[in-house]
Amino acid sequence: MKDQNAYEEFIKGVWRDNPVFVQVLGMCPMLAVTNSAINAIVMGAATLFVLVGSSFLVASFKNLIPKQVRISLYVIIIATFVTVADYTLLALLPKVHKELGAFIPLIVANCMILGRQEAFASRHSIRFAVLDALGMSSGFMLALLALGSVREILGSGSLFNVPLFGADFEPWVIMILPPGGFLTLGLLLLFFNWVTARRAAFLEQVAAAEREGL
Repeated sequence: MKDQNAYEEFIKGVWRDNPVFVQVLGMCPMLAVTNSAINAIVMGAATLFVLVGSSFLVASFKNLIPKQVRISLYVIIIATFVTVADYTLLALLPKVHKELGAFIPLIVANCMILGRQEAFASRHSIRFAVLDALGMSSGFMLALLALGSVREILGSGSLFNVPLFGADFEPWVIMILPPGGFLTLGLLLLFFNWVTARRAAFLEQVAAAEREGL
C-alpha cells in the first residue's frame, strides 16, 4: 500500500496533475525559453533541482518553521537553490546560461515551486515531499521538452542542434518566435485534453462492462 501511494504521489505530477497541461503554471519560462530542446532540458533540470532541494528542506524542518514567517522562509530556501543552479550553469554551460538569461533567477518566482512548499512539502513526510517534487518537476520538464522539440524541429529544422532535413527545408521562423510558442502550447494543451478525455471515456466503458458482467 505504501509503495502504491508513493507511486501515485510521483505519477500525479507527470500526468494527472501536470503543472503545465493541467494546472497551467509556469507559463513564463514555458513560452520564453522553449525555442530549442536543449534550453528546455536545461530549464527543466534547473527547476527539478530547485523544487526537489527546497521540498526536502521544507519537509525536514516543517515543525521548526514558525507559521507567521513560513512564506518568507520558503522564498529564502528556494532562492538559495536557485542561486546554486544559476552559478552551476554559468560555470558548466555558459552558452546555454546566456541564452536562458534572467529566466534562471526567475525560477524563484515560479508559483509552482512555492505552491508545492505551501500545499504539500510543509504538510507531509520527507519521502512523499521529495516524490511529489520529482513528479511535478518531471511533468514540467516533459512539457518543456515537448514544446521545445516541436518548436526547434519546425523553426530550425533540427533537434538538439542536429539537422533533420535537407538543405531544401524552409524553417518556419515563426515557431521560434513568441507567437510560435503560444500556438504550439495551445495545440499541446488541446492534444493533452483530448487524450485525457479519451482515456476517461475508455475507463468508464470498462467500468460499465464490469458492472454488467457482475
